[in-house]
Amino acid sequence: MARGRVVVEAEVRPTESLEKVLAAVKSIVDIEDYHVEEAGRTKLLVATAGIAGLRRLHRLLREQRILDAARSVLKRGAGQGRIVFYLHKQAATVGKISFVGGDQESPMGAIRVVIEHPEPERVIDWLAPPTAFGRPLWEHDMPD
Repeated sequence: MARGRVVVEAEVRPTESLEKVLAAVKSIVDIEDYHVEEAGRTKLLVATAGIAGLRRLHRLLREQRILDAARSVLKRGAGQGRIVFYLHKQAATVGKISFVGGDQESPMGAIRVVIEHPEPERVIDWLAPPTAFGRPLWEHDMPD
Protein backbone atom coordinates (compact mmCIF):
# COMPACT_ATOMS: atom_id res chain seq x y z
CA MET A 1 0.00 0.00 0.00
CA ALA A 2 1.32 3.43 -0.92
CA ARG A 3 2.18 5.73 1.95
CA GLY A 4 2.76 8.94 0.06
CA ARG A 5 0.53 11.43 -1.66
CA VAL A 6 1.08 14.51 -3.80
CA VAL A 7 -1.32 17.46 -3.89
CA VAL A 8 -0.78 20.15 -6.54
CA GLU A 9 -2.69 23.44 -6.43
CA ALA A 10 -2.75 26.17 -9.06
CA GLU A 11 -4.95 29.22 -9.25
CA VAL A 12 -6.80 29.62 -12.54
CA ARG A 13 -7.10 33.36 -13.02
CA PRO A 14 -9.89 34.93 -15.11
CA THR A 15 -7.48 35.55 -18.01
CA GLU A 16 -6.33 31.89 -18.07
CA SER A 17 -7.94 28.74 -19.40
CA LEU A 18 -8.37 25.75 -17.13
CA GLU A 19 -7.00 23.50 -19.88
CA LYS A 20 -3.70 25.41 -20.07
CA VAL A 21 -3.23 25.46 -16.30
CA LEU A 22 -4.02 21.74 -16.16
CA ALA A 23 -1.51 21.11 -18.96
CA ALA A 24 1.14 23.05 -17.00
CA VAL A 25 0.53 20.89 -13.93
CA LYS A 26 0.57 17.70 -16.02
CA SER A 27 3.89 18.71 -17.58
CA ILE A 28 5.46 18.38 -14.11
CA VAL A 29 3.40 15.72 -12.27
CA ASP A 30 1.51 12.69 -13.58
CA ILE A 31 -1.75 13.39 -11.79
CA GLU A 32 -4.36 10.75 -11.00
CA ASP A 33 -7.32 13.02 -10.36
CA TYR A 34 -8.27 16.68 -10.15
CA HIS A 35 -11.13 18.99 -9.29
CA VAL A 36 -11.75 22.72 -9.44
CA GLU A 37 -12.78 24.79 -6.44
CA GLU A 38 -14.59 28.06 -7.12
CA ALA A 39 -13.42 31.09 -5.13
CA GLY A 40 -15.20 34.19 -6.34
CA ARG A 41 -13.75 35.33 -9.67
CA THR A 42 -10.93 32.83 -9.48
CA LYS A 43 -10.77 29.07 -9.50
CA LEU A 44 -8.34 26.73 -7.78
CA LEU A 45 -7.22 23.61 -9.61
CA VAL A 46 -6.45 20.86 -7.09
CA ALA A 47 -4.77 17.75 -8.49
CA THR A 48 -3.67 14.62 -6.66
CA ALA A 49 -1.25 11.78 -7.32
CA GLY A 50 0.73 9.12 -5.56
CA ILE A 51 4.49 9.40 -5.14
CA ALA A 52 4.82 7.63 -8.51
CA GLY A 53 3.29 10.76 -10.05
CA LEU A 54 6.60 12.51 -9.35
CA ARG A 55 8.53 10.42 -11.91
CA ARG A 56 8.26 13.21 -14.48
CA LEU A 57 9.63 15.77 -11.97
CA HIS A 58 12.42 13.28 -11.12
CA ARG A 59 13.38 13.06 -14.81
CA LEU A 60 13.13 16.81 -15.47
CA LEU A 61 15.41 17.66 -12.53
CA ARG A 62 18.12 15.50 -14.10
CA GLU A 63 17.55 16.69 -17.67
CA GLN A 64 17.71 20.32 -16.58
CA ARG A 65 20.69 19.62 -14.32
CA ILE A 66 19.22 21.41 -11.32
CA LEU A 67 19.58 18.72 -8.65
CA ASP A 68 21.52 20.93 -6.22
CA ALA A 69 19.00 23.77 -6.44
CA ALA A 70 16.11 21.32 -6.15
CA ARG A 71 17.63 19.61 -3.11
CA SER A 72 18.05 22.95 -1.39
CA VAL A 73 14.44 24.00 -2.08
CA LEU A 74 13.04 20.62 -1.05
CA LYS A 75 15.01 20.57 2.20
CA ARG A 76 13.89 24.11 3.01
CA GLY A 77 10.25 23.09 2.51
CA ALA A 78 10.45 19.80 4.43
CA GLY A 79 9.04 19.08 7.84
CA GLN A 80 6.31 17.24 9.75
CA GLY A 81 5.82 14.49 7.15
CA ARG A 82 5.55 16.79 4.16
CA ILE A 83 7.48 18.85 1.64
CA VAL A 84 6.04 22.09 0.25
CA PHE A 85 7.48 24.04 -2.68
CA TYR A 86 6.33 26.38 -5.44
CA LEU A 87 6.94 26.30 -9.18
CA HIS A 88 6.69 29.08 -11.76
CA LYS A 89 3.46 28.39 -13.65
CA GLN A 90 4.56 29.89 -16.96
CA ALA A 91 7.80 27.87 -16.99
CA ALA A 92 5.77 24.73 -16.29
CA THR A 93 3.64 25.36 -19.38
CA VAL A 94 6.72 24.53 -21.46
CA GLY A 95 7.85 21.63 -19.24
CA LYS A 96 10.54 23.57 -17.37
CA ILE A 97 11.16 23.51 -13.63
CA SER A 98 11.65 26.92 -12.07
CA PHE A 99 11.36 27.14 -8.30
CA VAL A 100 9.83 30.29 -6.80
CA GLY A 101 9.17 31.49 -3.27
CA GLY A 102 5.42 31.84 -3.82
CA ASP A 103 2.74 33.59 -5.84
CA GLN A 104 4.50 36.96 -5.72
CA GLU A 105 7.39 35.57 -7.82
CA SER A 106 5.18 34.17 -10.57
CA PRO A 107 3.09 36.78 -12.44
CA MET A 108 0.19 34.38 -13.07
CA GLY A 109 0.49 32.72 -9.67
CA ALA A 110 2.64 29.81 -8.65
CA ILE A 111 1.98 26.09 -8.68
CA ARG A 112 2.02 24.83 -5.09
CA VAL A 113 3.24 21.26 -4.64
CA VAL A 114 2.73 19.40 -1.36
CA ILE A 115 4.32 15.98 -0.99
CA GLU A 116 2.96 14.08 2.00
CA HIS A 117 5.14 11.20 3.14
CA PRO A 118 6.12 9.86 6.57
CA GLU A 119 9.79 10.04 5.55
CA PRO A 120 10.29 13.27 3.58
CA GLU A 121 14.09 12.80 3.57
CA ARG A 122 13.66 9.58 1.56
CA VAL A 123 11.60 11.46 -1.02
CA ILE A 124 14.21 14.23 -1.23
CA ASP A 125 17.04 11.70 -1.60
CA TRP A 126 15.14 10.05 -4.46
CA LEU A 127 14.12 13.25 -6.25
CA ALA A 128 17.32 15.24 -5.76
CA PRO A 129 20.26 13.31 -4.30
CA PRO A 130 23.47 15.10 -3.33
CA THR A 131 25.83 15.63 -6.25
CA ALA A 132 29.53 15.89 -6.97
CA PHE A 133 30.60 17.76 -10.09
CA GLY A 134 26.94 17.93 -11.13
CA ARG A 135 26.37 14.18 -10.99
CA PRO A 136 24.29 12.33 -8.36
CA LEU A 137 26.42 10.56 -5.75
CA TRP A 138 23.79 7.80 -5.71
CA GLU A 139 20.34 6.99 -7.01
CA HIS A 140 17.70 5.59 -4.67
CA ASP A 141 14.57 3.70 -5.58
CA MET A 142 11.35 5.66 -5.48
CA PRO A 143 9.85 5.57 -1.96
CA ASP A 144 6.47 3.90 -1.62
